[in-house]
Amino acid sequence: MFEDKTLICKDCGNEFVFTAGEQEFYAEKGFVNEPQRCKECRDKKKAARRGPREYHDAVCASCGKECKVPFAPNGERPVYCSECFAKMKEEG
Repeated sequence: MFEDKTLICKDCGNEFVFTAGEQEFYAEKGFVNEPQRCKECRDKKKAARRGPREYHDAVCASCGKECKVPFAPNGERPVYCSECFAKMKEEG
């Protein structure tokens, strides 16, 4: 039913693909307008609204390596570096 469409970003002018899967997602959510910005420009706009992200120092509960995380660890749950977190996510 849906086919990939090539659209033009209104911010940077680059072409981007509005995939059939994305169109299906938009339809399921009831969105009627197509996206006007590419992923990179959407991310930039979102980051500008949110402001700079604050990172906190932590120690990975798996490998013991120091890392930075975008939340303040409270000691109630283990904190993992991005590599260990990715491994855990892969393993399920």
